[in-house]
Amino acid sequence: MPPDRSPRADDMNPRLASIQAQTRRQFLGAGSSGLGAVALASLLGDTSSARADRAPAVDDPLAPRKPHFPAKAKRVIYLHMSGSPPHLDLFDYKPELVKRTGQDVPDSFLKGRRFAFTSGVPKLLGTPRKYEKRGKGGVWMSDAVPKLHEVADEICMIKSMKTDEFNHAPAELLLFTGSARQGRPGMGSWVTYGLGTENQNLPGFVVLISSGVQPSGGANDWGNGFLPSVFQGVQCRTKGDPVLYVSDPAGMDRGMRKKTIDALHDLNDLQAGELGHPETQTRIAQYELAFRMQTAVPEVMDITKETKQTIEDYGASPGGASFANNCLLARRLVQKGVRFVQLFDWGWDFHGTGPGEDIRDGLTKKCATMDKPIAALIRDLKRLGMLDDTLIVWTGEFGRTPFREGRTAGGSVLGRDHYPDCYCAWMAGAGVKHGYSHGETDDLGFSVAKDLVHVHDFQATLMHLLGFDHTKLTYRFQGRDYRLTDVHGHVVKDVLA
Repeated sequence: MPPDRSPRADDMNPRLASIQAQTRRQFLGAGSSGLGAVALASLLGDTSSARADRAPAVDDPLAPRKPHFPAKAKRVIYLHMSGSPPHLDLFDYKPELVKRTGQDVPDSFLKGRRFAFTSGVPKLLGTPRKYEKRGKGGVWMSDAVPKLHEVADEICMIKSMKTDEFNHAPAELLLFTGSARQGRPGMGSWVTYGLGTENQNLPGFVVLISSGVQPSGGANDWGNGFLPSVFQGVQCRTKGDPVLYVSDPAGMDRGMRKKTIDALHDLNDLQAGELGHPETQTRIAQYELAFRMQTAVPEVMDITKETKQTIEDYGASPGGASFANNCLLARRLVQKGVRFVQLFDWGWDFHGTGPGEDIRDGLTKKCATMDKPIAALIRDLKRLGMLDDTLIVWTGEFGRTPFREGRTAGGSVLGRDHYPDCYCAWMAGAGVKHGYSHGETDDLGFSVAKDLVHVHDFQATLMHLLGFDHTKLTYRFQGRDYRLTDVHGHVVKDVLA
């Protein structure tokens, strides 16, 4: 049986909360030299365990734990294309739709459906991209992703995804937290809650952002929700300090910082004994992890340590901020034992309102920033012998329509509207079939025709690959047991190797 992950106390007695807040205020008022440590620890929330520079305690919330059953995947690199790529121009080839480009969408396909920016009768839009089957498995891929063609036999394509949301933020929240509303833990938080981390000097869950824009769901996509805050994602930067406040403040060396952290540990330890609240132990571990991160994070985030050939393979640029850099950093992070690395890349909202959103040249240029580094990541993990136990996941938050975006239907730029009813996602690596395509949409790409995979099914499958029964990894909050998949979800067994 796995170590206990049974529901924990979730409601703090108001009087104890008042005492806790008072103690914290008193300490901060008396010792301003500790503010730097507090700011650093607050990155991860207000929680945790084990003394700085010593072995983790038995009750360390991030200590490695066993899943419900033996798993092929030990870690996850999640690649999210924020804005949602036009799947019909990348992975779901519809020759019948191409033949009927420019025709009115049949009324039967529109009746009872909602679209974000469509009025009147839209025109069908087949892809202008060239498609071929790639790899021994014959996975359909367009000419927009030529580097992925080379690793097609590593990819498990799902062409029958479905979500309940057609706006960006709710769709991202549903995908990552299981609910379209804010307040639930993110997928990475659930994974680290269940498995802990393999490196006590690094967070279990790291987030990297590229293209200069936060995802539509914001920090809620990687928040801890009602889980202890040690499990929330830590956003790292690729310029300057990787984590804000990771450097020692002016006038304080590392020795003095350690004494401050040890003093905080002793104070919190006393409080834990007096109040018995589990969040106090989480707070202790949080301060100490922050201290250890001062050395570990800058080292692992320095891609100049890679060979020139590796940097070229990814298309990375040391000192810059890019999706290519983040893919290389993701490999370095999982290599060091980080459990869940989540990459967000903005700029995939191809409505066609400008040249950059055209599914011809615009998509070619955007894919060039994604295609090469992902192919390099897959090859690199395979070279290192890590692809067998690392799961790579690629998604958008929903699909795009098989007809022209309504606002730009009369212009020269080709774009597509939001579409929740069907889209593509794929996985590679640990535990999934290689060179395999699962599910089908109808001839015009309006609905799933075979083997529908709902977002909750996708989540259940990912958790299964990590060794969890998704119905049993729960947390009690406000009187009920919660889980990532809410009350839904079935494992898609056909994609399992």
